Amino acid sequence: MKASVGQEAIDKKGWLGAHKFLLLRRVSQLGILALFLMGPLYDIWILKGNLSSSVLLDTIPMTDPFMLLQSLSAGHTPELTAIIGALIVFSFYFIFGGRVFCSWVCPVNLITDSAHWLRRKLKIRASTKLSRKTRFWVLAMTLILPFILGTMAWELINPVSIFHRGVIFGMGLGWVVLVGIFLFDLMLVEHGWCGHICPLGAFYNIVGRYSPIKVSAYQRDKCDKCMDCFTVCPEPQVLKMPLFGEGKGYGPMIESADCTNCVRCIDVCSQDVFKITTRLPIMAEVKQ
Repeated sequence: MKASVGQEAIDKKGWLGAHKFLLLRRVSQLGILALFLMGPLYDIWILKGNLSSSVLLDTIPMTDPFMLLQSLSAGHTPELTAIIGALIVFSFYFIFGGRVFCSWVCPVNLITDSAHWLRRKLKIRASTKLSRKTRFWVLAMTLILPFILGTMAWELINPVSIFHRGVIFGMGLGWVVLVGIFLFDLMLVEHGWCGHICPLGAFYNIVGRYSPIKVSAYQRDKCDKCMDCFTVCPEPQVLKMPLFGEGKGYGPMIESADCTNCVRCIDVCSQDVFKITTRLPIMAEVKQ
């Protein structure tokens, strides 16, 4: 009988060693929320604003570039600080992998990860088929509608904004949206919201397409095909060719922009197949 997911890694590395990146992600997600909360709750203003637009230490502007595009589409003229803030955020996510936002910053990830964990525990296998390209169609609509309506329509129902406002001011009807996402991921489509619908994730997918920091299956010859990495990965399709494409012209680096750099694959792999790396060492390794 197969051991539970990640058990071999726990036996080899210990519980903390097999969960270190998951714990770091939770510290990052909750820590960022805490920084925003410290202002209104304790009058300690490290971060002012929200995940769409904020100021760090009253000095560094940070603007979600996706929101800025919506604003431009709606016909608004952005201030210079908003443009600078968008460039700062864009540069950060370009370097570290655009969808690192999804796994290390986005608070909705806490909900979708919980749904995936419960789905696995309940052994719910049925899943409605939905194209992963759907999120790009939703992304296009979120940028077209402001042009037609003259307002940033998506921001009115954006679950990330709803979660953030709800934590500070009370959730209200926002619970309906967040519970709906949880049930959608749990009962209908595995990794449904983040992997198939969320336009913000689609946007950061594009931003991080050529990011230098990637995960590599650099010791794929050690893979024992336990498939634990596939089970925990929110985008398991990105693992197939880096792991099993040797001899077919595919290198070990996970090139796909779908990868969220959550690095759970590193956590649960008892054979230490994966590591965080950059493009240049991998390119040199392939050429040799």
